[in-house]
Amino acid sequence: MKKSLGAINFADPVPLWLIATYDKDDKPNMMAAGAGAICNMRPPCLMISLRGVTYTHETILERKAFTVNIPSEENWREADYAGMVSGKRTNKFEDTGFTPIRSELVDAPLIQECLVNLECRLMDKVRLPSHTMFIGEILDVKVDESVFDGDRGPDVGKIRPIIFSPRWSWKSSGYYSVGAKIGDAYSQKKPPRR
Repeated sequence: MKKSLGAINFADPVPLWLIATYDKDDKPNMMAAGAGAICNMRPPCLMISLRGVTYTHETILERKAFTVNIPSEENWREADYAGMVSGKRTNKFEDTGFTPIRSELVDAPLIQECLVNLECRLMDKVRLPSHTMFIGEILDVKVDESVFDGDRGPDVGKIRPIIFSPRWSWKSSGYYSVGAKIGDAYSQKKPPRR
């Protein structure tokens, strides 16, 4: 039997991303975001959904650009802090010891300590009742060479991204690691037998 939870946002778990921008004074800023996903293939695009009261919301509208930075497990504390404090009142890069690297493609910083960085130009925005969905065209993805699996590309096991369970009122809310690989994608050409 299944228990009804009602009409809530439940898509647990979600990836935890650090969204980085510059403000009007060229100060680097970052925030943790759990509402994001790939949303288009050609051109490659992703979406992030932010509340209008966040400083990052304001800076994306000003600069028309942002980066998505994927923190590794060891950076969960810095990522959590980035989601708890407003960049309007402090410099989160200085507070966390993270290093902003100026992108050559977009007007937003990369986070050096994150092994994966996606450089996005703001393509569109959609106002929703509680959030704004920002659609970013991915102009480049930069991946640290240390996480490549030979010629096979980046290895998620080496990246060790953070998985986020955002249910504030539930005891299971928190940050988790990615488990073991359970199968090869796009490999099941016949119905699986049970």
